[in-house]
Amino acid sequence: MTLVNSPPPVSANPWLGRGRARVLVGVSLGYFMVLLDMTVLSVAEPDLASSLHTSMAGLQWATTGYTVAFAALLLSAGAAADRFGAERLFRAGIAVFTLASLLSAFAPALWTLVLLRATLGVAGAACVPASMAMIAQLYPEPPARARAVSTWAAISGAAVAAGPIAGGALVGAAGWRSIFLVNVPIGLVVLTLTLGRAVACPRSERRIDWPAQLAAAAVLALFTDALIAAGSQAWAHAAWSSAGLGVSVLALCGLEHRSQAPVLNRTLLRSGQVRAGLLAAAAVNFALTGGLFVLPLLLQQEWHLGPLQTGLAFLPLTIPFAANPPFTGKIVARVGPRRPILAGLVLLAAGGAVLAGTVFANESYPWLAVGLLMTGFGVSYALPALVTALVSVAPAGTAGAVGGLLNAVRQVGATLGVVVMGAAVAAGTGWALLVSATVCVIAWVVFALAPNQSWHLK
Repeated sequence: MTLVNSPPPVSANPWLGRGRARVLVGVSLGYFMVLLDMTVLSVAEPDLASSLHTSMAGLQWATTGYTVAFAALLLSAGAAADRFGAERLFRAGIAVFTLASLLSAFAPALWTLVLLRATLGVAGAACVPASMAMIAQLYPEPPARARAVSTWAAISGAAVAAGPIAGGALVGAAGWRSIFLVNVPIGLVVLTLTLGRAVACPRSERRIDWPAQLAAAAVLALFTDALIAAGSQAWAHAAWSSAGLGVSVLALCGLEHRSQAPVLNRTLLRSGQVRAGLLAAAAVNFALTGGLFVLPLLLQQEWHLGPLQTGLAFLPLTIPFAANPPFTGKIVARVGPRRPILAGLVLLAAGGAVLAGTVFANESYPWLAVGLLMTGFGVSYALPALVTALVSVAPAGTAGAVGGLLNAVRQVGATLGVVVMGAAVAAGTGWALLVSATVCVIAWVVFALAPNQSWHLK
């Protein structure tokens, strides 16, 4: 693979050494904004449903419209970061994300909001793998990169801590539309911090197969639509979506077979260890995003908490996102990522079980807080370790593509979490939370039994 416009190494570029901390903060705030947009919406669900007169299926699409577009385009967005320059794609994505957030605040109807949420997903897909490639370029030394990833995770993870509280306060004061306005000043700060010569990522001659990419997007969108329709018992709708899904899968397989630039990285997917890591990443986001979707409905509709009270109730879940990643980064740098990933999955499974038991037994909030705390620590152990592990096995010049693959799988997990756990709510919130715990147990078993060679930080 031929690389062009490669910058000099950090040691030969004193300005880069001085400026990379500023860029790291900007990159981290960019991901902060992407995550904040998801977490603030969770607290706004009841107000949004009342304002736009939508059903459970409409709420699911308001969330998954974002994650479907995000997941479908992350694969090629990673390749695009490698081809066109990660820093350029990152800045373009942040600019579009900021504008789409502003427009979302004025959405007149549900499907307008869903379309704008999909636009936000496209912009987010441009930002996230590009940010990982920028970090890999800024911090080529393995220990420094592990610490930088932990900083990125801590700053961006603070969005999960701030999101429910900020969302609850904004919704309580000015309604759901106000939550989208928060992104505008953040986006302008990110663009300012990432300007200049602090990082110029290498560009490759990778090809991007856009027909295959569109087919992949169709597969994910139709799969999601079929599951939402089935969960709503709209069987005719589900049948039509399933038929379209079958056609799209056949088209994607044909395009991938002939493509010289396949959407899926076949080299990486041949590794059983990598496949197990991707399953673990999907399970983490399944539990997190599915929980953030169903729990606000429980807290506000059944426990009769207000929006701000709901946001405060999530503190045991969200505080570990900001507090724990630096500690996880030190552990990963010392012992490697495998043990933190396994520990995180154990905590997620146990947290889901405690949450389910709390609902089944009709216990009070302290038990719910215990389950939320375990879940928060589980996510904050597993995710930084998974990021470090998969970036470390990336071939030269493919850091963006690997980041795209990891985050695409995570967003597929998030989409399935909203759809499956949202459908399971019909049987009871406790059953939905038990599904989450079961998924994490399965992921732990698969990861524990995967080929046991060490993940070497390189």
